[in-house]
Amino acid sequence: MLGPDFPFAYDEWLASPHGLGEIPAAESGTPVAVIGAGISGLVTAYELMRLGLRPVVHEAGAVGGRMRSAAFDSRPDAVAELGAMRFPASATALRHYMDLVGLRTRPFPNPLTEASGSTVVALGDDRHYARHAGELPDVYQEVGMAWDKALQEHAELFAMDDAIRRRDTAAIKAIWNPLVRALDDQSFYGFIARSPAFQSFKYREIFGQVGFGAGGWDTDFPNSILEILRVVYTGAEDDHRLVVGGSQQLPLRLWSHAPDELAHWPAGTSLESLHRGGPRGGVARLERGPRGITVHEHDGTAHTYPVAVFTPQKRTLVTNVRCDPALLPTPVWTAVERSHYMGSSKLFVLVDRPFWRERDPLTGREVMSTTLTDRMPRGVYLFDEGPERPGVMCLSYTWNDDSLKMAPLTAQERLDGVLDALAPIYPDVDIRSRVIAPPRTVTWETDPHFQGAFKANLPGHYRYQRRLFTHFMQDGLTRDQRGFFLAGDDVSWTAGFAEGAVTTGLNAYWGVLRHLGGATQPLNPGPGDLFASLAPIDLPDD
Repeated sequence: MLGPDFPFAYDEWLASPHGLGEIPAAESGTPVAVIGAGISGLVTAYELMRLGLRPVVHEAGAVGGRMRSAAFDSRPDAVAELGAMRFPASATALRHYMDLVGLRTRPFPNPLTEASGSTVVALGDDRHYARHAGELPDVYQEVGMAWDKALQEHAELFAMDDAIRRRDTAAIKAIWNPLVRALDDQSFYGFIARSPAFQSFKYREIFGQVGFGAGGWDTDFPNSILEILRVVYTGAEDDHRLVVGGSQQLPLRLWSHAPDELAHWPAGTSLESLHRGGPRGGVARLERGPRGITVHEHDGTAHTYPVAVFTPQKRTLVTNVRCDPALLPTPVWTAVERSHYMGSSKLFVLVDRPFWRERDPLTGREVMSTTLTDRMPRGVYLFDEGPERPGVMCLSYTWNDDSLKMAPLTAQERLDGVLDALAPIYPDVDIRSRVIAPPRTVTWETDPHFQGAFKANLPGHYRYQRRLFTHFMQDGLTRDQRGFFLAGDDVSWTAGFAEGAVTTGLNAYWGVLRHLGGATQPLNPGPGDLFASLAPIDLPDD
């Protein structure tokens, strides 16, 4: 996901035989607070450990963050992916760590893909069955062409795609920077509504329900069009894969993984061994002092570190964690306060077998398919682990207003409502009789540790995002403002994708390295070393 804002090749940096840098020998074993044990925090901690520092991970919940794979009662081998569940092939920095810990992946059953087998699009009173997009009615092809035309005529799609494939950073910046100036104040809906290809409201409505890639996009309509273009340009909605056995395996395995090469620590050292089994407790308060950053845990204990990295949702800095105002420069605090997060709910059930593979004797079609609908479920995804194993159904995947409809309901009420909505689409399918375990569900905006699924900038928020992303570059700050770093997917330009969590963790790693007097090898410069030539465009405030 070589992003247009900061087109640094993190995958090449990770793969280089020259390593990710060195610190002065006197700094070996220096403790560094890493707050949050999601994938961003664990990548940061893992690389700091390899560097010879002592990462101290603080976590208020479970290791994994939004890589949350929840097992069903009595069947621990079957999981519901309550958080991250599909990963684009272009997420090559994330793939580096998946390969490192030996995870297996396979194609994700997105709508209208070979992995899904078939898809049903149910909008209003219409119901269409298709194995691929070409089998949908002509109006869907027209909507798809309208989207392609809007991207080409108003967002330089072909030129950007070519530049990213060639990793031509000068060309990427030459295309992207003018687009940022021109489109920062435009919403996704405003962008398509202004396109001649989308003058039909019917086209805009269908596009909002079915969208492109993984499905409908109308809940993203209020967001900045720049957010959507980043997804398109980086291939983030194409060629998705799932992690066999659950995505939470990645942070859990990284936690226990002992690197083959690491400085200072003896062979066999892992994050788990440095922590004697589990992370330190959650953080209640953060403050600066002459000796660094003091972390106060919920149980009243406090530890002071010369440097700290904060990886959870940045919204929690103004809600869950009491913070010293000196922790961040005022413009960065403003960016934190203005952050806009998407809500999201999911509902999963375990069924006796993947019965949807069975064929209707009259039509010859599967009795049930991956489903896109404008009704309560919005998206239905089907996971087949083989004919002799139970099947997992994601019966509902919703965002924003659709998620808020779910928020006050119990798990059983959600299940009842979703099954009622699916009954007219599949009148001959008795899903309820197949369910063999209580449903698993989540609403991320009501989870106190997250308060939202992921960040999504509104029009005019580019400047705020730039402040958050570039905070790892601290040479321009006064000495008393340095040493506290931000990471996580909401700091990245591609919020909601684990790739952004990984890459901002690597930015924070470089910042800590630099803060403690270390440096990268000249033959393998890091993100901060190349910042001047790749930096996101700085829009004026006046």
